[in-house]
Order: sequence, then structure tokens, then C-alpha cells
Amino acid sequence: MKVCYAYRRSVFYPYQGGEFPPASEAALGRAYLAKVKATGFDGIELPAALAESYTTAQREDLRRVLRALDLPCAAVRGGGGLHDPRVAAANRERLENAVRFAAEIGADVLNATVTTPPRDPGGPGSFVGDPISQGSSRLASTSDFERTADGFREVADLAADEGIRISIEVHQHSIADCSWAALHILDLIDRPNVGANPDLGNVYWTYETPEETTEAAIVALAPRAMYMHCKNLVRVHIPELRHSIFLRVPLPDGDIDYRFAITAMHEAGFDGYLAVEGARDGDQLTSDARSLNYVRELLAELG
Repeated sequence: MKVCYAYRRSVFYPYQGGEFPPASEAALGRAYLAKVKATGFDGIELPAALAESYTTAQREDLRRVLRALDLPCAAVRGGGGLHDPRVAAANRERLENAVRFAAEIGADVLNATVTTPPRDPGGPGSFVGDPISQGSSRLASTSDFERTADGFREVADLAADEGIRISIEVHQHSIADCSWAALHILDLIDRPNVGANPDLGNVYWTYETPEETTEAAIVALAPRAMYMHCKNLVRVHIPELRHSIFLRVPLPDGDIDYRFAITAMHEAGFDGYLAVEGARDGDQLTSDARSLNYVRELLAELG
């Protein structure tokens, strides 16, 4: 197994925000990537949105920088749900563009969600930690699963032509928000280049009370995994409000047992990338280095 950086905050002096320093800040982007490499990561996850904000020449320059640093793009993330007519056409286009960007930047994994936007923004279940979750598998129909599978089957065939594998991320506000739903979608798609991203943090925080234990989820999903986001959380339950608050912390400090989870992945024969899904506040590089070192220790114990 290798460890890549799924950064979620790229503030890096003097750059103050956004997914990644824009092409106009090429020198700063190189310095940021060099720091990621020096921290010890084997690769980096990049957003498919870079395909829209960078020109062809700028994307090629980014690939050259990654190659020179020996910091490959481990995965591209992009896409969305295909069963909701409000967003299906746009998400399908994003998926196809993400496949092309993954091939162009040298990644062999496209990490996609099947999320849809909430019907009631700001209402119950529009974020996480409520008794309900908008767009969830609990609320989905049989046809929602079938339409999603039909679309992903076609995208998977396009991806196969480019040598790209697709990991469908277990994610809140999605019909793949728990292990049984993710496995059901994978069975319906029935393509060898489509697997799961068993993001246990997303299993844990979707509802006020988790639908399943993270241990049960990883045992079920590890044999079908192609990529894995790793983040950890501390749950603060407020039963009077029927709500849970989740605090993002480095991997060794939260409620999810990643010793169990990574061992399950190892025993399932997984040999892809574990992605440290980074901190969103503070000095993310220091926090995420702690997570990386913890994963390295666990992998060393597993031999």
C-alpha cells in the first residue's frame, strides 16, 4: 500500500485559499507540492476542476512538476450522482471530463461520488449528524440505483479505454452512503474497473447515530476497494437536539479505529493508495504529517 495526500486545505503563504494555487501562481504551486513530497507522501489527489481552470499547456507543466518531484497524481476526484434530473446531465459531463483529465495527468484512478444536492438546503439532513440525510440510500428508489448504474457502466467503459479505474466513494447525501448500498451499486454496474472507496468518516457522520459500525463497513467493503480516503472524527452527541457534531482530527486521535481498518484492507489484499484526507483548519501540513506517520507505523507493523 502507498499513502497519498487528499489535501482539503491548501493555504500556503502567501496563498490564502482555494483547492490549489492557480496556474498564475505556478512557483507557489511547485513549492507547495515540494513540501507535500518532503512530508513523505507517495502521491497526491487532485480535483478534476483543474482541467477547467488550467490550460492544456499549464496542465502539462503541472504533470512535469509532479514527475520531477516523483509525486504522481494518485487519483483525480470529480463527478456526482446520475439519477437526479436536476444535476444528472452536468454530472455525467463532469465524470467524462474527469476521466480525460485523469488520463492526461497520469492518474489511473478516478474517485467519484454519487451525491446529489439537498432538496431542502439548510433543512434537516442537509449536512451531517441529523436523524435523516437528504439524498440517502434510505430515501432512494430502485430506479435511482438502476439509473446510476446505467450511467456509470457507460462511463466505466470510457474509462477502461483510457486505462482508468473508478472508485465510488461511500458518501453522505448519496445513495452509496453505507456498505450495503455501495455494494449494491457495484453489483449493478458490474464492471471490473469499478470498485469502492470505503470512506469510513462518511459512514460515521452521515446520521446522528451511525447506520453501521466502521468495523462492519470496512470488512464488507475492503474486498471491493480500489482507493480509500482516510479521515478521523470525534463525535459529540446532543440527544436533546437529536443531532451529533463531528470534529475533524488527525487519524490517531479520533473515534474510528484505523488500526482495524487498515488491517482489514491488508487482509483483503488491497495494494492501492490510502489517501490521507486532510485537515480543513489550522496548519494542515503539520496535522496531516501526524496522520501520515501513523499510517506508516501501521503499515510497518503489517510488514
